[in-house]
Amino acid sequence: MWYHKPAINEELLQSLPNLKVVASSGVGIDHLDLKLLSSYGVKVCNTPFIVSTDTADLGMALMLASARRLVEGHEMAVSPDTEYFLADWLGVEVSGATLGIVGMGAIGYKVAERAKAFEMKILYHNRNQRKKEEESAVGAVYCKKIDDLLQQSDFVLLAVHLTPQTCKLIGKRELELMKPTATLINISRGLVVDQDALVEALQNKVIKAAALDVTYPEPLPRDHPLLKLKNVIITPHIGSATKKTRWVMMEEMVESIEAGLAGLPVPREVL
Repeated sequence: MWYHKPAINEELLQSLPNLKVVASSGVGIDHLDLKLLSSYGVKVCNTPFIVSTDTADLGMALMLASARRLVEGHEMAVSPDTEYFLADWLGVEVSGATLGIVGMGAIGYKVAERAKAFEMKILYHNRNQRKKEEESAVGAVYCKKIDDLLQQSDFVLLAVHLTPQTCKLIGKRELELMKPTATLINISRGLVVDQDALVEALQNKVIKAAALDVTYPEPLPRDHPLLKLKNVIITPHIGSATKKTRWVMMEEMVESIEAGLAGLPVPREVL
């Protein structure tokens, strides 16, 4: 499967009685019915580890681009109508700011490693607290309650899996807890955020800005209000989109398929 295609539904499973393995690119498995697949004796694998470095890099890129208004700056610099650059055209500081990471798995932790180099104060919220030595290595402080993280952070970065528990994890209430000067960055899945609530929060300056690599649907309808807002950056779900990573993802998928067909343990099997 690539970009969640083909759709693995009961009709397809019934038409493929000899199917043994479904190999899905990337880390998310929210598009798969694991119980259904298991009932047909089909194993599932993904590529969860190789994507973390590039996705963390993109998270930092989105934060920097939003904070320093790179997209707007580029548009101003190349516009045929520009006669001079505004002296009061200002962004916000990243160095020394507080970053709140929601989801401190492989991707979230790599974001923290990068943020440490920017001398950021790092808060994180996770199902489980990291080991003390892991926290110390990046200077991260655990917030048992997500509300505490939202209230204190200048940038809130989402790096969680999409599950029934995280669907619309960030809604109207959570956005109102954030600082009016804060930026929301989403590199997980679009459905982790209530998009209608986000549009309202951005329009009414409840928060300052958003930088999104993911939306729902993808791409958004061309008349969607998020596309009309100046305080939003949207990229086309490119967290893992580098040549090397995509090549390795394909190699890992092939390796898992070959193992499954040979009756061997499937690497990176989703249980």
